[in-house]
Amino acid sequence: MIPDFLVTHSGGFHADELLSSVILTRLFPQARIVRSRAPEWITPGEDRIIYDVGGAYDPAAGIFDHHQRGAPLREDGQPYSSFGLIWKHYGRDYLAASALPEAHVEAVHGSFDAGFVLPVDLTDNGALSPSGPLAGLTLPTLLETLKPVFDEANPDADDRAFHAALAVARSFVEARIAQSAAKLRAEAIVHQAIEAAGQGCVLELPRGMPFRPAIVKAGADHLLFVVHPREKDWCVTGIRRAEEGFELRADLPAAWAGLTNGALEAVCGIEGASFCHNGRFIAAARTREAALAMAELAVKEAFSIGAQSNGGS
Repeated sequence: MIPDFLVTHSGGFHADELLSSVILTRLFPQARIVRSRAPEWITPGEDRIIYDVGGAYDPAAGIFDHHQRGAPLREDGQPYSSFGLIWKHYGRDYLAASALPEAHVEAVHGSFDAGFVLPVDLTDNGALSPSGPLAGLTLPTLLETLKPVFDEANPDADDRAFHAALAVARSFVEARIAQSAAKLRAEAIVHQAIEAAGQGCVLELPRGMPFRPAIVKAGADHLLFVVHPREKDWCVTGIRRAEEGFELRADLPAAWAGLTNGALEAVCGIEGASFCHNGRFIAAARTREAALAMAELAVKEAFSIGAQSNGGS
């Protein structure tokens, strides 16, 4: 059905109905958002989709609430919020409407659900409580800071704040999906580069792009460094061992740490070497040849350190 109205609850808002609204307004731009708890609005009808209110989950009737007894659960038993329910039923259509290639829809739908939708679902249901210094910087918390303050007297304040927050939420959804789509586009390019590298330990790419997922997927455990051009120079970067954390498969040489230009050239013996981060995870060179030479030298040192470590164990 093509709804005339997108109905969610009035009053204070949360991330789940905001993010649901992002999806639905993209698919049904002609529909008007109605924020109400009045029975005449939260009763299913052919002219509306109701979400995060109404006390029922019935996709055929166009109602997607999760607050009632017997609310729907994921296959693994984790709870849905309205966002999870809307994404489950409308996410693929949203991705198709965003001009994502059909071959990528399932992959992006799944990755977005696991990495973006599920945390919102769990937080909204109290199944996940972020803690620590960054707890106040989670997306659900940041979106809720856009609500009016408690003593705001304007009767339209909640609705105005909701629509302002909707624009912010939309930017995050679109950016995250664009990043996921870009990773899939990069995967094909990285895969070709891996084949070209053979058994070499340095991967050369035609530009900067997400590379680790494709390297892991290809099982290219022999790769240690990646080289690619930037606007005015070339970059040499390490490859993280895991998706989280900063440990690399191999660090750049310790003697390079924090050096630039002539000082770095003198230490590594490579003309055109221009920078090495003190953390030894990224370096730069003025030419492709210099960048590749730095990467190969870093590989030799990594193997030397590994041999010494094995010999001493």
